[in-house]
Amino acid sequence: MRTQIFFASTLYGAATLAAALDAGRFEAADQRLLLVSNNAATPETAAPLDAMPGFGRLRGRFDRVVSWNDAIRPFHPGGWSPRTDDVPLWERFLRMLWGLGEGPGDEVELAVESLQVDPALAIARLFPDAPIDVYADGLMSYGPTRNKLDPLVGSRVRRLLHLDLVPGLKPLLLSEFGVPPEVVPTAAFTDVLAELAADVPTAVAQAPRGGALLLGQYLSALDILTAEEEERLHIRMLRGAAARGHREVVFKPHPVAPARYSRALDKEAGELGVELTVLSQPVLAEVLYERMRPALVVGCFSTALLTASSFYGLPVARTGTELLLERVTPYENSNRVPVTLVDAALPALEENPEENPTGTPPQPRTGRELTGLVRAVGFCMQPRIYPELRTEVERYLSAHQEAATLRYFKRRRLTSLGLPGSVPRQLGFVPRNKAVRRVARRARALKRAALG
Repeated sequence: MRTQIFFASTLYGAATLAAALDAGRFEAADQRLLLVSNNAATPETAAPLDAMPGFGRLRGRFDRVVSWNDAIRPFHPGGWSPRTDDVPLWERFLRMLWGLGEGPGDEVELAVESLQVDPALAIARLFPDAPIDVYADGLMSYGPTRNKLDPLVGSRVRRLLHLDLVPGLKPLLLSEFGVPPEVVPTAAFTDVLAELAADVPTAVAQAPRGGALLLGQYLSALDILTAEEEERLHIRMLRGAAARGHREVVFKPHPVAPARYSRALDKEAGELGVELTVLSQPVLAEVLYERMRPALVVGCFSTALLTASSFYGLPVARTGTELLLERVTPYENSNRVPVTLVDAALPALEENPEENPTGTPPQPRTGRELTGLVRAVGFCMQPRIYPELRTEVERYLSAHQEAATLRYFKRRRLTSLGLPGSVPRQLGFVPRNKAVRRVARRARALKRAALG
């Protein structure tokens, strides 16, 4: 018996898998299992993806749906991985639990997300003979592999399935293992989203068409922003949309974001004379694109900004990325490439709408330059994983010493790597000087206060 196990922790990921299946990206199997994981900090209080509106439309692609949380209870999916000596025991248990067979001809194939971390890494370790397909459900696929991956896992990966969020840009993820990227057809993905849009809560169905859509991300939960800074970021989105003439605005908060964010926006909307609709029920942003066809989509560095622009041709605008480029730490933080891509490819919300009335993303860099930028940032994030990129990155940085490009790099990181744009040798003492660092921190604090 040949079993394919598809692992997903988000409805977006499950939709990506459904699109790949519809497009024939997977060979036939005797049975297909969808393994769902609820990675919320407190899973008991958050709905799993198979309980979300619209999931019933996807269920038919799989023979069965099983729960990872139930299988490893009482452990948390994000914090548990099997001890090496226990792997054979766990594999036998899971084969019995899910009816996978235990004979020599009972093969298992895996399709997982975020292979560098648990729970996907734990699942890959529990089936040590299974070939692996990795699918990417966001902009992180364009960045480097987050951690150095065990060759016993990385060498089993056959391909990286990804959405063409940035046309012409090739993912860097898992390229150190020679893993070939493979695009999931955009038409297949949007067809799946159209299915999901048929089953939405009443509040979503009644959202005003043609208004502005604001996307919340709950960055304070990632310790990137404080709660107050994130609240100000949302207000900045609202003010920017109102300044562009939008009188109907829909705010889609992150599913676990605190309710006070919405209350602050309600108050601001009243002062601006804007009719604000807050969608408290969880729903994919792409479903809203299908239902309300917004006149403008505003966000920080959400993947949904690129799906709006590339897949639906909707006007988009970013805000807050200049602050995030400073705040995403350490430099190798996996959010860095998504922030860089959104900042480099999409227009700022505060741009003069008369100069860019349609909101169409300008092209300040050609496709080749955008590729060079991402690969240079990726190398600076993980130089030990991608040493072969050094010469290419040196050439790119030598040719792009303008401030518009160097803002994506930390001068101290360039110095430590000996790359163009680094601190001159005679000024090398500056990053280590306490007085200079105090002045720099004070200057950054004043800049943040002015932006807020």
